[in-house]
Amino acid sequence: MPGTSQFELSRRNLLISSAATVAVTGVAKAATVQSGGATMGHTSSVSLKVNGEVRDLEVDNRTSLLDALREHLHLTGTKKGCDHGQCGACTVMVDGRRINSCLSLAIMHDGDQVTTIEGLGQPGNLHPMQAAFVKHDGFQCGYCTPGQICSSVAVLEEIKANIPSHVTGDLNAQTSISEAEIRERMSGNICRCGAYSNIVEAIVEVAGTKS
Repeated sequence: MPGTSQFELSRRNLLISSAATVAVTGVAKAATVQSGGATMGHTSSVSLKVNGEVRDLEVDNRTSLLDALREHLHLTGTKKGCDHGQCGACTVMVDGRRINSCLSLAIMHDGDQVTTIEGLGQPGNLHPMQAAFVKHDGFQCGYCTPGQICSSVAVLEEIKANIPSHVTGDLNAQTSISEAEIRERMSGNICRCGAYSNIVEAIVEVAGTKS
């Protein structure tokens, strides 16, 4: 075109290319919606024994154990906190060992036994650790409490099994457990309300009743 600069031609080409990109993206998104989300990941069947009951699920391969428990099984006692394995609110026990359920995929636990806070005890039939938390006021807002209790129960089993242990003696011998040991083992569970001393008191009491 007479009198048209090279800059104007380049700018026009850029605008045309951008418009074409937007149009193609819109068509791709529409196709995805029509196909029912075909871009989602593959799904797998997984069978979990949760709180003593076998639960069969069909989940996206990327579903965390935490989301499987909360969103698929509606066991919302287990809390989602940081979702990065740093706060401990999502702690559950798998085959007797505590884990951060937000960091573990559901499909990794096919056939495993999972215990959540709901499986430890219910109102009127509390687990000793739950009762001790109530007695010693080991919670304030309560958001971290399910993870704290699941972790506490597992901590006493770890000490009893010496996995590993820095204390002298064992629970069977009714020996005392140092508060420093408990605090170290519970350091992965954060209480933003600061009820740590009460939590330790609850754990010490339950440890002293073990035989």
